[in-house]
Amino acid sequence: MLLYVLGILIIVVGLALSIGLHELGHLIPAKRFGVKVGQYMIGFGPTIWSRRRGETEYGVKAIPLGGYISMAGMYPPAREGGKPRTASTGFFDTLVQDARTQSAETMVGVEDRVFYKLPAWKRIVIMLGGPVMNLLIAIVLYGVVLCGFGIPQPSTTVGSVSECIASSAEQTECGPDDTPAPAAEAGLRPGDRLVSVDGIPATSWTGATEVIRASAGETIPVVVERDGAQLTLEVTPVLTERPVVDANGQAVAGSDGKPVTEEVGFVGMGAAYETVRQSPAAVLPAVWDNSVRVGQIILTLPQRLVQTAQAAFGGQDRDPNGPMSVVGVGRLAGEITSLDSAPLADRAASLVQMIASLNVALFVFNLVPLLPLDGGHVIGAIWEALRRGIARLRRRPDPGPVDIAKALPLTLAISAVLAVSSALLIYADIVNPVSLL
Repeated sequence: MLLYVLGILIIVVGLALSIGLHELGHLIPAKRFGVKVGQYMIGFGPTIWSRRRGETEYGVKAIPLGGYISMAGMYPPAREGGKPRTASTGFFDTLVQDARTQSAETMVGVEDRVFYKLPAWKRIVIMLGGPVMNLLIAIVLYGVVLCGFGIPQPSTTVGSVSECIASSAEQTECGPDDTPAPAAEAGLRPGDRLVSVDGIPATSWTGATEVIRASAGETIPVVVERDGAQLTLEVTPVLTERPVVDANGQAVAGSDGKPVTEEVGFVGMGAAYETVRQSPAAVLPAVWDNSVRVGQIILTLPQRLVQTAQAAFGGQDRDPNGPMSVVGVGRLAGEITSLDSAPLADRAASLVQMIASLNVALFVFNLVPLLPLDGGHVIGAIWEALRRGIARLRRRPDPGPVDIAKALPLTLAISAVLAVSSALLIYADIVNPVSLL
């Protein structure tokens, strides 16, 4: 139990630090460009601790699920005769006007140090500072995992040999009527190191199995090293339907999430895995692959949330690659640290990679071009730059700053959707969690 709690604490601290550095990515350029920053807060809800340094209050709040910095003049005032425009009596109009009023209050005495008056490129730099900070954290942590710890990869050593060819994926034991597996029938054993397959040197497990998969029905020589001596065994792969695997030996899933299969040669043996440190050149591709996976989850989020709801309320199996809340991530971290069978280095690497993946998720999610996310402010600044540029080309008056306060009703709706989605994921992670055990 102590190790389980330790895993959760590591993730909570890692997430809080990631959020703090994200906000620091906004804070540093904001101060550099002269914007008054009233608050720098990690978390939401009641303030646990705070201290004022200069004009900025730095603090920690009770719920470490986000953070913010409060910059003067986030919304430009809509003016009539030099005074803030009064909104109509509609709820959304009142919401917009309240936001403008609160923004105007932050500008008192610092009218030349407000966010909305900055050139568009400076606002973009400020708003991208947070996501870029998460990207840098992810790159560093992936470097620690790949180059420091290393990752498990299939070796050319046989790790397991099946006794028979299973008739279904659910079969766990061989029966008297089952067909013996060609590898076992030929005399292959766990611990044998593949030297060559059908005369082709076995430089990798993937390369060796490609020869086997292409040799269904043919008897091929397999040279192995056993106890320091080389043996030549005759193996006849059988034609069977097997999952398509990638370069790392992992099953490839189709667009429906189910494994892709093909008819290939099969002998019934699996690789022994070994931890191999990677080149620094492997770091950026790994971060990119993770970013693409997060992007795919975001693009298919409505469908995945429906599946999550079905799992939470209908008892269906959770998708292990689907979205989960911080509760689910914490549970997985606790399970990882509790795995006594796994070496300590492997458990530490898994936790570091989990924090790296959280930073990738923060990076990609905050780039979504919708308020209240950072990407929404970036799109607003880009639109303003385009609008002003077009006005200059046409020699028309400056149209002024884009009034993103008008998007607050949409922001409210998106915030409500995010809140409901978070509640659903938390509930699913409690009643039907994704588990390693």
